[in-house]
Amino acid sequence: MTAQGFSADDIDTSRPHSARMYDYFLGGKTNYEADIQGAEAVISFWPGVRTGARVNRAFMHRASRWLVREAGIRQFLDVGTGIPTEPNLHQVVQAIAPEARVVYADNDPIVLRYAQALLRSTPEGRTAYLHADATDPDSILNHPELHETLDLSRPVGLSLNALLHYVNDESRPHEIVARLVDAIPSGSYLTLTHCTPDLDPETWERLSSLSMSGSAASAKARTREEILRFFDGLELVEPGLTVPHRWRPEPDQPLADVSDAEVSLYAAVARKP
Repeated sequence: MTAQGFSADDIDTSRPHSARMYDYFLGGKTNYEADIQGAEAVISFWPGVRTGARVNRAFMHRASRWLVREAGIRQFLDVGTGIPTEPNLHQVVQAIAPEARVVYADNDPIVLRYAQALLRSTPEGRTAYLHADATDPDSILNHPELHETLDLSRPVGLSLNALLHYVNDESRPHEIVARLVDAIPSGSYLTLTHCTPDLDPETWERLSSLSMSGSAASAKARTREEILRFFDGLELVEPGLTVPHRWRPEPDQPLADVSDAEVSLYAAVARKP
């Protein structure tokens, strides 16, 4: 399988990769020895990282269900999809609204390799996968298959979960989000999670030295104020920007009693007026 002249077989397994490490944290099997070593190095500094990954995933499921049930969203654009982990976003939303349409976008060759798992839509709905780069939002917004799958004149649920902490300041992440939000109409929603040093500064100071050593994929943790800027011009849904396990928890929600420091993420959903 190829896309844009790129072969999915050209995957570098000699160095740890953030998507494969995340898969390892979630208990997946799409990872290699370098990823395992990098992930275990992170775990040695931040034992709660596996919990944080599961809490983040549970938030995505919960927020997506809320968007379908309460906000009436039937179209989704998931940028920075990552390695498929069931249930995927389309499985979550199509279980409620079979006619829902979902476009996934990622530039990771290993996601491309497993993209067929993202394309198993209900007969009533549709899913598509774009091999495109989040740091070049126009590569997503101008992609023909995006416009074949979604109607951008109608509200869209834009999902940027656990993505932006892998976008450094030089790539202007706030401008990237603004460009994506500008392309979707009033009544659309932005769902976002992002790691933060606010809740456990000592751990994140240690992690920054680990990332600088090159032994693990680097992440740019941002403060609450920096993360709130991603929602400029949008209306935050209650309870606003919070740790993900406290965003509209469900009665049978697992991991609800974990500590904020263990998770070290902020999450929010916001409406475009």
